[in-house]
Amino acid sequence: MKVKICGIRDLETALYAKEIGTDFIGFVFAKSKRQITAEQAGKIAAGVSEGPLKVGVFVNETLREIEAIAEQSSLDMIQLHGDEPPQFARQLALPVIKAFSFQKGARLSDMLSYPADFILLDSPVGPYRGGNGTSFDWTLLQNETFDRSRLILAGGLNKDNAAEAIDIVQPFAVDVSSGVETNGVKDQEKMKQFIQTAKGVTKR
Repeated sequence: MKVKICGIRDLETALYAKEIGTDFIGFVFAKSKRQITAEQAGKIAAGVSEGPLKVGVFVNETLREIEAIAEQSSLDMIQLHGDEPPQFARQLALPVIKAFSFQKGARLSDMLSYPADFILLDSPVGPYRGGNGTSFDWTLLQNETFDRSRLILAGGLNKDNAAEAIDIVQPFAVDVSSGVETNGVKDQEKMKQFIQTAKGVTKR
């Protein structure tokens, strides 16, 4: 099971994420309590060097700004978390993760048709586009037939529910942010426990 830890804001946390086997680290450039600058992300990326893939999270940003930040931050992937149309994603040179808020009544087929390398399903929109620490009903996906090798599951995950979520949804990867924090700050023990739990689940 691949794991993405999002909302990384400092080199120490990024290096620890690398040490425990995190596959992707996320830098949030959109308005958020975890927002960082391209300069900050670039320094973290340089310090981590080889290791987790570096994902930049954007919400309704311009193509030019994304490209500039991607270069300065040495990003490997772009995560679109806003209302970006399919044509926008097709113009990006880097691999794309497209995030959607998922809830009962949502048209999964429409989400899966989006031209992205990965589709991230998150909880319904809260104060921010993602990172709100709430989950959706995973059983809504249980009996759906689709290519789960493109699916990243997010929204309210933590060490206590990750195994159940993975067992029900069978995603390619899971994405966590607030679930590995204490008082809004990344907690190394929670990060380690989450990684151990997620990577310990045997996929069907």
